[in-house]
Amino acid sequence: MTRTIDKVLYTGSTLTTGGRDGTGKSSDGALDVRLSLPGSGGPGTNPEQLLAVGWSACFMGAMRRVKTAEPIRVPDDASIQADISLGTTTDGGFALAAKLHVVLPGLTEAQKWALVDGAHQICPYSLATRGNIEVSFTVG
Repeated sequence: MTRTIDKVLYTGSTLTTGGRDGTGKSSDGALDVRLSLPGSGGPGTNPEQLLAVGWSACFMGAMRRVKTAEPIRVPDDASIQADISLGTTTDGGFALAAKLHVVLPGLTEAQKWALVDGAHQICPYSLATRGNIEVSFTVG
């Protein structure tokens, strides 16, 4: 089932030229990055790193919105290490995989998983990739 937007809250607009060896710029000028092939040692970032930072930032916000049986506050020093892997598939194509390591100091294991599981249900990045790529989580 396709999820559709009822009310647009924000639209991010970028212009990319040159693909993985080019540049990417946002319409408001806040983002202006050089792009380089992953592992090339080039001076720029790559789409996998951009997805990792975007997803982890969105996921952090989703954890703050999760409703749990007991109120759980996301610690101020919480962090997420997002690893986005690009690889080949058996049919000769390409695919992504994601591993998010969520660090929530001071919370119990049950509280950590309540936030992670809840956020994975509401985070737009999680929803957009669900069923399309391998996604795994660890907590600390």
